[in-house]
Amino acid sequence: MELTHPNAAGIDIGSASHFVAVPPDRDDEPVREFASFTTDLHRLADWLRDCGVDTVAMESTGVYWIPLFELLDARGFTVLLVNARHVKNVSGRKSDVLDCQWLQQLMSYGLLRGAFRPDDQVCVLRALARQRATLLKTQARSVQHMQKALVQMNIQLANVIADVAGASGQAILRAIVAGERNPYVLASLKNCRVRATEEEIARSLQGTWRRAPVRAAAGAGRVRLLRQAACAVRRGNRRRNCSGCTSLRSSRTKASSAARPATRRSSTCARGCSRCAAWTSRASTAST
Repeated sequence: MELTHPNAAGIDIGSASHFVAVPPDRDDEPVREFASFTTDLHRLADWLRDCGVDTVAMESTGVYWIPLFELLDARGFTVLLVNARHVKNVSGRKSDVLDCQWLQQLMSYGLLRGAFRPDDQVCVLRALARQRATLLKTQARSVQHMQKALVQMNIQLANVIADVAGASGQAILRAIVAGERNPYVLASLKNCRVRATEEEIARSLQGTWRRAPVRAAAGAGRVRLLRQAACAVRRGNRRRNCSGCTSLRSSRTKASSAARPATRRSSTCARGCSRCAAWTSRASTAST
């Protein structure tokens, strides 16, 4: 069988150390072990360069291969990540030394095929998309932890508000974490779109205030906010408009075309966000 990659090396990746094999005629010690520290990885790359290696085949489980793969790729080596299922082990007792030598021999004859590895920019985008998907799946757990902490204190907020994680629920929870215990003060923080009255919300907020559940709810709320921040992928300068911004945009168009009086901020935008204020000033300017 003809040698297709005479300058090939084989690496068996481990969590604490890597075993590297080069052609036997390149060094007096063709198999060496290197630790997984960054300085040792640079020594590994320098040794491969001194041995005249240009192609590297590595076998690994998990994500231990990524630092060495990126380092060797940046150094100009042709790196192939080999699927362990596609590599038949040497008969006899399995060892890291035999594995790296077997990888080097198979790669020398061109019998290995590397896994697909996209460009660095694609890898960054893929990692971000995967992390966002993971956070979205686990975000509901934080809401469940908050509801559990409230039930332990007999705070029946979930029975009068449809979504505890909404604007009204989060405002009330933040006030509770800050130390507010007056149910009527907490009920006054509800949004105008909540159907329940302040009296009903105040009755649901009369519970047994205990320190441990309050801390649990605060911790779950912080985790949820962090996950929301991580999931917020900005697409240019596009932002989600509230109902007040949407109504003000339509009213601005009508006011500018028919020269109607200035349109005030819609009552549905109870938050008074900056975009609603901007649309209000633009509508007033257009009408005059």
